[in-house]
Amino acid sequence: MEIGIISFTEKGKELAQRAAGALERTGHSCDITFWERGMSLSAWAGRQWQSKEGLLFIGAAGIAVRTIAPFLKDKFTDPAVVVMDEKGQFAIPLLSGHVGGANALARALGQVLGTVPVITTATDVNGIFAVDMFAKENRLYLSDRFLAKQISADLLAGRSVGWRGDWGNFPMPEGFVPVGRRTDAGEEYTYREAWELPEGLGTAVWITISSLECPGWLKLIPKAVIVGLGCRKDIPFQNLNQAVDQMLADYHVSDQAVLGIATIDRKAREPAVLELIKKRNWNLFAYTAEELEAVPGVFSESEFVRKTVGTGNVCQRAALLSGGRLLAEKTRFPGITMALALCEHVPDGRKSGDKKETDP
Repeated sequence: MEIGIISFTEKGKELAQRAAGALERTGHSCDITFWERGMSLSAWAGRQWQSKEGLLFIGAAGIAVRTIAPFLKDKFTDPAVVVMDEKGQFAIPLLSGHVGGANALARALGQVLGTVPVITTATDVNGIFAVDMFAKENRLYLSDRFLAKQISADLLAGRSVGWRGDWGNFPMPEGFVPVGRRTDAGEEYTYREAWELPEGLGTAVWITISSLECPGWLKLIPKAVIVGLGCRKDIPFQNLNQAVDQMLADYHVSDQAVLGIATIDRKAREPAVLELIKKRNWNLFAYTAEELEAVPGVFSESEFVRKTVGTGNVCQRAALLSGGRLLAEKTRFPGITMALALCEHVPDGRKSGDKKETDP
Protein backbone atom coordinates (compact mmCIF):
# COMPACT_ATOMS: atom_id res chain seq x y z
CA MET A 1 0.00 0.00 0.00
CA GLU A 2 1.21 3.54 -0.82
CA ILE A 3 0.71 5.60 2.32
CA GLY A 4 0.90 9.34 2.92
CA ILE A 5 1.90 10.13 6.52
CA ILE A 6 1.58 13.53 8.18
CA SER A 7 2.57 14.62 11.68
CA PHE A 8 2.27 17.89 13.60
CA THR A 9 4.73 17.83 16.53
CA GLU A 10 8.31 16.78 17.13
CA LYS A 11 7.12 13.63 18.90
CA GLY A 12 4.77 12.97 16.01
CA LYS A 13 7.57 13.48 13.50
CA GLU A 14 9.73 10.93 15.29
CA LEU A 15 6.85 8.45 15.38
CA ALA A 16 6.12 9.04 11.69
CA GLN A 17 9.69 8.11 10.81
CA ARG A 18 9.51 4.95 12.95
CA ALA A 19 6.15 3.98 11.50
CA ALA A 20 7.31 4.55 7.92
CA GLY A 21 10.46 2.50 8.43
CA ALA A 22 8.57 -0.37 10.03
CA LEU A 23 5.81 -0.36 7.38
CA GLU A 24 8.28 -0.23 4.50
CA ARG A 25 10.06 -3.27 5.88
CA THR A 26 6.76 -5.14 5.51
CA GLY A 27 6.24 -4.09 1.88
CA HIS A 28 4.44 -0.74 2.14
CA SER A 29 5.62 2.50 0.54
CA CYS A 30 5.48 5.65 2.69
CA ASP A 31 5.72 9.37 1.97
CA ILE A 32 6.25 11.46 5.13
CA THR A 33 5.19 15.11 5.50
CA PHE A 34 5.81 17.27 8.58
CA TRP A 35 3.24 20.06 8.89
CA GLU A 36 4.64 23.55 9.25
CA ARG A 37 2.96 26.89 9.90
CA GLY A 38 1.44 28.31 6.71
CA MET A 39 1.14 24.93 5.02
CA SER A 40 -2.30 24.09 3.56
CA LEU A 41 -3.43 20.85 5.14
CA SER A 42 -6.36 20.68 2.72
CA ALA A 43 -4.03 20.93 -0.30
CA TRP A 44 -1.85 18.16 1.12
CA ALA A 45 -4.88 15.92 1.68
CA GLY A 46 -6.18 16.62 -1.83
CA ARG A 47 -2.91 15.49 -3.38
CA GLN A 48 -2.74 12.39 -1.20
CA TRP A 49 -6.36 11.52 -1.95
CA GLN A 50 -5.56 11.21 -5.63
CA SER A 51 -2.19 9.50 -5.39
CA LYS A 52 -2.15 7.33 -2.24
CA GLU A 53 -4.00 4.22 -1.14
CA GLY A 54 -3.83 5.17 2.51
CA LEU A 55 -3.42 8.24 4.74
CA LEU A 56 -1.97 8.14 8.27
CA PHE A 57 -2.50 11.16 10.52
CA ILE A 58 -0.32 11.27 13.63
CA GLY A 59 -2.17 13.66 15.90
CA ALA A 60 -5.71 14.49 16.98
CA ALA A 61 -8.61 12.65 15.37
CA GLY A 62 -10.48 15.94 14.98
CA ILE A 63 -7.78 17.33 12.70
CA ALA A 64 -7.99 14.25 10.49
CA VAL A 65 -11.80 14.33 10.33
CA ARG A 66 -11.98 18.02 9.38
CA THR A 67 -9.21 17.61 6.82
CA ILE A 68 -10.68 14.66 4.93
CA ALA A 69 -14.36 15.76 5.11
CA PRO A 70 -14.41 17.67 1.77
CA PHE A 71 -12.98 14.68 -0.12
CA LEU A 72 -15.31 11.90 1.04
CA LYS A 73 -17.07 10.09 -1.80
CA ASP A 74 -17.57 6.35 -1.40
CA LYS A 75 -16.22 3.66 0.90
CA PHE A 76 -15.45 1.54 -2.14
CA THR A 77 -13.20 4.18 -3.69
CA ASP A 78 -11.95 6.40 -0.84
CA PRO A 79 -8.44 5.64 0.44
CA ALA A 80 -7.87 4.13 3.87
CA VAL A 81 -7.55 6.74 6.61
CA VAL A 82 -6.03 5.95 10.00
CA VAL A 83 -5.25 8.30 12.88
CA MET A 84 -2.62 7.53 15.53
CA ASP A 85 -1.81 9.52 18.66
CA GLU A 86 1.72 10.92 18.88
CA LYS A 87 2.70 8.46 21.61
CA GLY A 88 1.78 5.55 19.34
CA GLN A 89 -0.69 4.08 21.83
CA PHE A 90 -3.70 3.69 19.53
CA ALA A 91 -4.37 3.42 15.78
CA ILE A 92 -7.96 4.21 14.79
CA PRO A 93 -9.32 3.47 11.29
CA LEU A 94 -11.55 6.40 10.32
CA LEU A 95 -12.44 5.56 6.74
CA SER A 96 -12.57 2.59 4.33
CA GLY A 97 -11.94 -0.01 7.00
CA HIS A 98 -12.64 -3.03 4.80
CA VAL A 99 -12.28 -2.35 1.08
CA GLY A 100 -9.80 0.49 1.50
CA GLY A 101 -7.72 -1.46 4.00
CA ALA A 102 -7.79 0.92 7.00
CA ASN A 103 -8.47 -1.90 9.45
CA ALA A 104 -5.58 -3.89 8.02
CA LEU A 105 -3.31 -0.84 8.21
CA ALA A 106 -4.22 -0.26 11.86
CA ARG A 107 -3.47 -3.90 12.62
CA ALA A 108 -0.18 -3.67 10.74
CA LEU A 109 0.80 -0.69 12.88
CA GLY A 110 -0.04 -2.75 15.92
CA GLN A 111 2.25 -5.54 14.79
CA VAL A 112 5.25 -3.33 14.00
CA LEU A 113 4.91 -0.66 16.72
CA GLY A 114 2.88 -2.34 19.47
CA THR A 115 0.07 0.15 18.85
CA VAL A 116 -3.45 -0.95 19.87
CA PRO A 117 -5.73 -1.04 16.77
CA VAL A 118 -9.14 0.38 17.68
CA ILE A 119 -11.47 -1.40 15.26
CA THR A 120 -15.09 -0.24 15.27
CA THR A 121 -16.48 -1.97 12.17
CA ALA A 122 -19.53 -4.00 13.26
CA THR A 123 -18.62 -7.19 11.40
CA ASP A 124 -15.10 -7.17 12.86
CA VAL A 125 -16.27 -6.42 16.39
CA ASN A 126 -18.81 -9.24 16.26
CA GLY A 127 -16.60 -11.68 14.35
CA ILE A 128 -19.04 -11.75 11.41
CA PHE A 129 -18.12 -12.58 7.81
CA ALA A 130 -17.56 -9.36 5.80
CA VAL A 131 -18.53 -9.96 2.19
CA ASP A 132 -16.82 -6.80 0.90
CA MET A 133 -13.52 -7.83 2.50
CA PHE A 134 -13.91 -11.38 1.15
CA ALA A 135 -14.45 -9.96 -2.34
CA LYS A 136 -11.39 -7.73 -2.09
CA GLU A 137 -9.11 -10.48 -0.80
CA ASN A 138 -10.18 -12.83 -3.59
CA ARG A 139 -10.36 -10.26 -6.41
CA LEU A 140 -14.10 -10.68 -6.88
CA TYR A 141 -16.31 -7.92 -8.25
CA LEU A 142 -19.31 -6.93 -6.10
CA SER A 143 -22.39 -6.70 -8.30
CA ASP A 144 -24.46 -4.61 -5.86
CA ARG A 145 -23.09 -2.45 -3.08
CA PHE A 146 -26.48 -2.03 -1.41
CA LEU A 147 -26.92 -5.79 -1.25
CA ALA A 148 -23.45 -6.16 0.25
CA LYS A 149 -24.51 -3.87 3.10
CA GLN A 150 -27.81 -5.73 3.48
CA ILE A 151 -26.02 -9.07 3.74
CA SER A 152 -23.83 -7.70 6.53
CA ALA A 153 -26.96 -6.39 8.28
CA ASP A 154 -28.68 -9.78 7.92
CA LEU A 155 -25.68 -11.63 9.36
CA LEU A 156 -25.40 -9.18 12.26
CA ALA A 157 -29.12 -9.64 12.97
CA GLY A 158 -28.75 -13.42 12.98
CA ARG A 159 -30.74 -13.93 9.79
CA SER A 160 -29.70 -16.71 7.41
CA VAL A 161 -28.05 -15.79 4.12
CA GLY A 162 -27.80 -18.11 1.14
CA TRP A 163 -24.50 -19.20 -0.42
CA ARG A 164 -23.86 -20.65 -3.87
CA GLY A 165 -20.39 -21.11 -5.29
CA ASP A 166 -20.11 -21.96 -8.99
CA TRP A 167 -16.48 -20.89 -9.35
CA GLY A 168 -13.42 -21.51 -7.26
CA ASN A 169 -13.16 -23.70 -4.20
CA PHE A 170 -14.25 -21.34 -1.45
CA PRO A 171 -15.64 -22.96 1.69
CA MET A 172 -19.03 -21.66 2.79
CA PRO A 173 -18.54 -19.13 5.62
CA GLU A 174 -20.21 -19.43 8.97
CA GLY A 175 -23.70 -17.94 9.07
CA PHE A 176 -24.66 -19.00 5.55
CA VAL A 177 -26.87 -21.80 4.26
CA PRO A 178 -26.16 -23.68 1.02
CA VAL A 179 -28.39 -22.93 -1.96
CA GLY A 180 -27.90 -25.52 -4.70
CA ARG A 181 -24.37 -26.84 -5.15
CA ARG A 182 -21.25 -26.23 -7.16
CA THR A 183 -21.33 -28.17 -10.40
CA ASP A 184 -19.22 -31.31 -10.65
CA ALA A 185 -16.48 -31.71 -13.25
CA GLY A 186 -17.96 -32.52 -16.63
CA GLU A 187 -21.31 -30.87 -15.95
CA GLU A 188 -22.49 -27.60 -17.42
CA TYR A 189 -21.66 -24.49 -15.41
CA THR A 190 -24.79 -22.80 -14.09
CA TYR A 191 -24.00 -19.23 -15.10
CA ARG A 192 -26.76 -19.26 -17.73
CA GLU A 193 -29.51 -19.97 -15.23
CA ALA A 194 -31.27 -17.36 -13.10
CA TRP A 195 -31.94 -18.31 -9.49
CA GLU A 196 -34.82 -17.42 -7.20
CA LEU A 197 -34.27 -17.09 -3.48
CA PRO A 198 -35.64 -20.04 -1.53
CA GLU A 199 -38.44 -19.30 0.89
CA GLY A 200 -37.13 -17.91 4.17
CA LEU A 201 -34.07 -16.21 2.67
CA GLY A 202 -33.92 -12.49 1.97
CA THR A 203 -30.42 -12.39 0.51
CA ALA A 204 -27.81 -14.72 -0.90
CA VAL A 205 -24.25 -14.69 -2.27
CA TRP A 206 -23.46 -16.26 -5.63
CA ILE A 207 -19.90 -16.67 -6.90
CA THR A 208 -20.45 -16.67 -10.64
CA ILE A 209 -19.57 -15.22 -14.03
CA SER A 210 -23.24 -14.69 -14.89
CA SER A 211 -24.73 -11.44 -16.16
CA LEU A 212 -28.30 -12.49 -15.35
CA GLU A 213 -30.31 -10.35 -12.97
CA CYS A 214 -31.34 -12.32 -9.90
CA PRO A 215 -33.17 -10.22 -7.25
CA GLY A 216 -31.73 -10.69 -3.78
CA TRP A 217 -28.55 -12.35 -5.03
CA LEU A 218 -25.24 -10.57 -4.53
CA LYS A 219 -22.97 -11.80 -7.30
CA LEU A 220 -19.25 -12.04 -6.63
CA ILE A 221 -17.69 -12.14 -10.08
CA PRO A 222 -14.17 -13.46 -10.72
CA LYS A 223 -11.94 -12.29 -13.56
CA ALA A 224 -11.99 -15.77 -15.05
CA VAL A 225 -13.27 -15.69 -18.65
CA ILE A 226 -11.03 -15.65 -21.70
CA VAL A 227 -12.34 -14.39 -25.04
CA GLY A 228 -10.59 -16.35 -27.78
CA LEU A 229 -10.37 -14.19 -30.90
CA GLY A 230 -9.65 -14.52 -34.57
CA CYS A 231 -10.20 -11.62 -36.97
CA ARG A 232 -9.37 -10.32 -40.40
CA LYS A 233 -6.69 -7.71 -40.88
CA ASP A 234 -7.64 -4.09 -40.07
CA ILE A 235 -10.98 -5.01 -38.51
CA PRO A 236 -12.73 -1.78 -37.38
CA PHE A 237 -12.79 -1.26 -33.63
CA GLN A 238 -16.54 -0.65 -33.59
CA ASN A 239 -17.18 -4.02 -35.26
CA LEU A 240 -14.94 -5.83 -32.78
CA ASN A 241 -16.39 -4.03 -29.79
CA GLN A 242 -19.97 -4.81 -30.81
CA ALA A 243 -19.13 -8.45 -31.51
CA VAL A 244 -17.63 -8.87 -28.04
CA ASP A 245 -20.73 -7.33 -26.44
CA GLN A 246 -22.98 -9.63 -28.46
CA MET A 247 -20.94 -12.72 -27.60
CA LEU A 248 -21.07 -11.99 -23.88
CA ALA A 249 -24.79 -11.19 -24.01
CA ASP A 250 -25.63 -14.36 -25.95
CA TYR A 251 -23.92 -16.53 -23.35
CA HIS A 252 -24.96 -14.43 -20.31
CA VAL A 253 -21.38 -13.74 -19.28
CA SER A 254 -20.71 -10.59 -17.26
CA ASP A 255 -18.31 -8.07 -18.75
CA GLN A 256 -16.75 -7.92 -15.28
CA ALA A 257 -15.87 -11.62 -15.56
CA VAL A 258 -13.57 -11.18 -18.58
CA LEU A 259 -9.88 -11.45 -17.79
CA GLY A 260 -8.70 -10.81 -21.33
CA ILE A 261 -8.47 -11.53 -25.02
CA ALA A 262 -6.45 -14.49 -26.35
CA THR A 263 -5.30 -14.68 -29.96
CA ILE A 264 -2.42 -15.49 -32.27
CA ASP A 265 0.65 -13.26 -31.91
CA ARG A 266 0.27 -11.58 -35.29
CA LYS A 267 -3.27 -10.44 -34.39
CA ALA A 268 -2.11 -9.04 -31.07
CA ARG A 269 -0.79 -6.05 -32.99
CA GLU A 270 -4.14 -5.18 -34.61
CA PRO A 271 -5.13 -1.58 -33.71
CA ALA A 272 -8.71 -2.62 -32.92
CA VAL A 273 -7.52 -5.35 -30.53
CA LEU A 274 -5.14 -2.98 -28.76
CA GLU A 275 -7.86 -0.35 -28.44
CA LEU A 276 -10.31 -2.93 -27.07
CA ILE A 277 -8.07 -4.11 -24.25
CA LYS A 278 -7.14 -0.53 -23.38
CA LYS A 279 -10.74 0.67 -23.16
CA ARG A 280 -11.90 -2.37 -21.19
CA ASN A 281 -8.78 -2.73 -19.07
CA TRP A 282 -8.34 -6.35 -20.16
CA ASN A 283 -5.23 -8.48 -20.59
CA LEU A 284 -4.00 -9.63 -23.98
CA PHE A 285 -2.67 -13.18 -24.29
CA ALA A 286 -0.72 -13.83 -27.49
CA TYR A 287 0.50 -17.21 -28.77
CA THR A 288 2.47 -18.48 -31.75
CA ALA A 289 0.89 -20.68 -34.41
CA GLU A 290 3.00 -23.58 -33.13
CA GLU A 291 1.67 -23.15 -29.59
CA LEU A 292 -1.91 -23.02 -30.85
CA GLU A 293 -1.45 -26.09 -33.04
CA ALA A 294 -0.25 -28.06 -30.01
CA VAL A 295 -3.57 -27.58 -28.16
CA PRO A 296 -5.34 -30.98 -28.07
CA GLY A 297 -8.96 -31.31 -29.19
CA VAL A 298 -11.30 -31.37 -32.16
CA PHE A 299 -11.88 -27.92 -33.65
CA SER A 300 -13.74 -26.28 -36.50
CA GLU A 301 -10.86 -25.76 -38.92
CA SER A 302 -10.43 -23.35 -41.84
CA GLU A 303 -7.88 -24.12 -44.53
CA PHE A 304 -7.79 -20.47 -45.53
CA VAL A 305 -6.93 -19.47 -41.96
CA ARG A 306 -4.33 -22.24 -41.77
CA LYS A 307 -2.63 -21.01 -44.94
CA THR A 308 -2.78 -17.41 -43.72
CA VAL A 309 -1.59 -17.70 -40.10
CA GLY A 310 -0.33 -21.27 -39.70
CA THR A 311 -3.20 -22.86 -37.75
CA GLY A 312 -6.72 -23.73 -38.81
CA ASN A 313 -8.47 -22.42 -35.69
CA VAL A 314 -7.36 -19.44 -33.62
CA CYS A 315 -10.26 -18.52 -31.33
CA GLN A 316 -10.93 -21.90 -29.67
CA ARG A 317 -7.30 -22.91 -29.41
CA ALA A 318 -6.27 -19.54 -27.96
CA ALA A 319 -9.15 -19.55 -25.46
CA LEU A 320 -8.29 -23.05 -24.27
CA LEU A 321 -4.58 -22.32 -24.09
CA SER A 322 -5.35 -19.42 -21.73
CA GLY A 323 -8.29 -20.97 -19.89
CA GLY A 324 -9.26 -24.38 -18.62
CA ARG A 325 -12.77 -25.09 -19.83
CA LEU A 326 -14.57 -24.19 -23.05
CA LEU A 327 -17.79 -22.29 -22.38
CA ALA A 328 -18.69 -21.31 -25.94
CA GLU A 329 -17.39 -22.87 -29.13
CA LYS A 330 -16.38 -21.02 -32.28
CA THR A 331 -18.93 -18.32 -33.08
CA ARG A 332 -18.79 -16.32 -36.31
CA PHE A 333 -19.34 -12.60 -36.75
CA PRO A 334 -18.51 -10.62 -39.93
CA GLY A 335 -14.72 -10.83 -40.17
CA ILE A 336 -14.46 -12.18 -36.61
CA THR A 337 -14.53 -15.53 -34.81
CA MET A 338 -14.82 -15.90 -31.03
CA ALA A 339 -14.87 -18.58 -28.36
CA LEU A 340 -15.09 -18.39 -24.56
CA ALA A 341 -13.17 -20.33 -21.94
CA LEU A 342 -13.27 -20.34 -18.15
CA CYS A 343 -10.16 -20.62 -16.02
CA GLU A 344 -9.84 -21.29 -12.30
CA HIS A 345 -6.65 -19.24 -12.05
CA VAL A 346 -4.79 -16.44 -13.83
CA PRO A 347 -3.29 -17.93 -17.02
CA ASP A 348 0.45 -18.20 -17.49
CA GLY A 349 0.41 -17.28 -21.20
CA ARG A 350 2.47 -14.41 -22.53
CA LYS A 351 0.69 -11.08 -22.27
CA SER A 352 0.86 -7.92 -24.32
CA GLY A 353 -0.41 -4.60 -22.99
CA ASP A 354 -0.65 -3.42 -19.42
CA LYS A 355 -2.51 -5.24 -16.71
CA LYS A 356 -4.22 -3.23 -14.00
CA GLU A 357 -5.64 -5.11 -11.04
CA THR A 358 -8.28 -3.17 -8.85
CA ASP A 359 -10.52 -3.97 -5.66
CA PRO A 360 -14.14 -5.01 -6.17
